[in-house]
Amino acid sequence: MFRVLVFLSLLLSAAPAWPGAWLREQGTAFTAASITAFKDPDGSYDYNTALYAEYGYRPNLTIGLDFDESRDYYGHALLFARIPVADFDKWGRFAVEFGAGAHHRQLQAWAMYKLTLSYGKGFQTSWGNGWIALDTALEYRTHDAVFRKLDFTAGLSSDRLLNPLVQIETAYAPDRSLHWRARPSVMIRARDSKTTWVVGLERKDARSDTGLKIALWNEF
Repeated sequence: MFRVLVFLSLLLSAAPAWPGAWLREQGTAFTAASITAFKDPDGSYDYNTALYAEYGYRPNLTIGLDFDESRDYYGHALLFARIPVADFDKWGRFAVEFGAGAHHRQLQAWAMYKLTLSYGKGFQTSWGNGWIALDTALEYRTHDAVFRKLDFTAGLSSDRLLNPLVQIETAYAPDRSLHWRARPSVMIRARDSKTTWVVGLERKDARSDTGLKIALWNEF
């Protein structure tokens, strides 16, 4: 429990971001920090921490960092650059992202490369404005395999205190089973409108129980 509290304190000192087909305006930035925890039968916690940051370096170039780490010291660090591909106005937009970094298990590390094509579209409902995002990627881990990923996100972004968010992530490699995660969440807006808390539940293929995810997004 102590280690979970430590990671929560680290999370509170960070900020948030939103990846996908949208680029950041030049000179603006986002970060997103999160922790997901599952309680094991012995009373300990299985957890995963993540940090995402992106910056609008130029009008048509967003750069950033994607970091992920699990309790058993398994994770990755990836630098990326995103550029626009096409903008169809109300029909949505496309962007492509190139990433390179390292993936590790314990003290062993290997190169990692990622190519992502993202589609995003805003929409309007009687409950407020919303968006959907679809990200398809090829992730090459040089020591392991090429993973094919498909992620879906949808949410509302009205001015009210609470807004819903749904995230589904999948990953597949030949001769392996499909990996998946599903997260229904609630976004909680802070008074300054630059900060958003995200609290949700997570289910995944590797466990039969439900975990809790807490994230902090911030814009600056």
